[in-house]
Amino acid sequence: MHVLARLGSTLVSHALWVTRWLAAGTAPPMRTAYVEAVATEEQFRHRGYASAVMTRLAGEIQGFELGALSPSDPRFYERFGWQLWRGSLFIRKDEELLATPADEEVMILRLPMTPPLDLNAPLSAEWREGELW
Repeated sequence: MHVLARLGSTLVSHALWVTRWLAAGTAPPMRTAYVEAVATEEQFRHRGYASAVMTRLAGEIQGFELGALSPSDPRFYERFGWQLWRGSLFIRKDEELLATPADEEVMILRLPMTPPLDLNAPLSAEWREGELW
């Protein structure tokens, strides 16, 4: 799903999410709106377009159990209530948990259907081709 910001007929900012299944610790996987990308055309940056896109995105994903993303700038997302996951990160492939590189970061957004979470617990996502997180 996409959220687009336009100025007249010009596309100035964009975010998209896909459905993924993230599991905290040994809890069952949660239906997660995973934000794949947020981008703003260079000449329109620092004008609030990405903020507007992220605010709209948060409103659109309220039916999910969780929001998640891999941030390029955690401070930007913290302003909107996103929290950095402090526990170890893993990818689930078949019955195996594959550790992800230590420099990988994931942030989550608690939604109305989010169960209680321990941000220090391990977090895993299903394996997929290409970029794992």
